[in-house]
Amino acid sequence: MELDLEGYEAVISDWDGTLVDSQPLNFRSLATALRAHAVDLQEDWYRARMGTSVDGLLEDLGVVVPLADVLKRCGELIIRELPSLRPFAPVVGWVGKAHAKGLACAVASGGGGDVVRAGIAATGLAHLFDTVVTREDAPRGKPAPDLFLEAARRLEVPPQHCLVLEDAEEGLAAARAAGMHAVDVRPHVESVW
Repeated sequence: MELDLEGYEAVISDWDGTLVDSQPLNFRSLATALRAHAVDLQEDWYRARMGTSVDGLLEDLGVVVPLADVLKRCGELIIRELPSLRPFAPVVGWVGKAHAKGLACAVASGGGGDVVRAGIAATGLAHLFDTVVTREDAPRGKPAPDLFLEAARRLEVPPQHCLVLEDAEEGLAAARAAGMHAVDVRPHVESVW
C-alpha cells in the first residue's frame, strides 16, 4: 500500500506492534514480571487487550501489585532481548518516506521511555524521529489522546495535520480523540504471533 501523505505535516507512529514486532517479547516479559507476584498472565487475554497500558491491564485483571516493580522488571527483560526485535518493513518505509519529504516524525508509545528509546536505537531507526513520547510524558495512556497530543505539541503541528500509524483499537481511538487521522497498520504487517 502506498501511504498518502498529502495534506499532512507530521506522522506519529506507535512503537509496539506498529513499527516493530514486539508484542511477543512484551507479553513474555510482563508475564515473567507478574509471576514474581503470583499473577498468571494468559496470552489470549493479553492479546485481546494489546495497546492497553500496563496499569490498565493490571486494573482489568483486578490485581494489586507494586506497579513500579513490575514495570522495572518488565523493562529489564525487554531490554535484554532487544536484539531480537524485528521492524515491520512497510511501516518503517512509510515513516522513511514521510521523513524524506520533510514531514515531522514522532513515536508516541504507552511503553516506558528507557525501553522505547533503547528499542529505537537497537533497530537503527532513531534518525527518522524528531521526538519520542512515552508513558512518562503524558498523564493518561491510550485510549486517551494525551500521548498523541503531546507529540503534536512537541512537533509544533496542529493535531488535524498529523497522521497516526497504529496497530491497536485503543491507539486508533486515541488518535480519533486527538482529532487526528489514523491508519490501521495491521493489514500491512505480519507478526510472528
